[in-house]
Amino acid sequence: MKSLFENESHSEVLGRINKLNESSKGLWGKMEVGQMLFHCQFPLNLALGRYEMKKPNPIMKLLFKSFKKGMYDDKLWKQNLPTAKPFIVVDKKDFKIEKEILVTAINDFHNQKSKTHWDPHPAFGEFTPEQWGKMQYKHLDHHLRQFGV
Repeated sequence: MKSLFENESHSEVLGRINKLNESSKGLWGKMEVGQMLFHCQFPLNLALGRYEMKKPNPIMKLLFKSFKKGMYDDKLWKQNLPTAKPFIVVDKKDFKIEKEILVTAINDFHNQKSKTHWDPHPAFGEFTPEQWGKMQYKHLDHHLRQFGV
């Protein structure tokens, strides 16, 4: 899996985001493009320490750990996977504003590529820096494919 820490992958993601516009339609799922851009900010902000997610109960944490490798491996995520409750977006979002905020978060995350220690994910636990980069790329790629870019 590519990593958002790689310069080429970082540029690729930004280029794909720039292909989106206010009338871009999803090929699956319920989100409008502005909602998708807002949704994609959550994992980046969580990694950057700008968003706090409630820790799951022990049973859910065990369940999340069983899916951990799927967060960063080379297998593409399937369409219409359920979204974690804290990341569901129902309100209409402004495309231009959310695009700008997402691009800033992507750049901020990419600029942390030399960081050697990351706080554990509240649901999945410890990730290596390499796994963090792959996970962020994989999530963005999933939603950019959702919108055909």
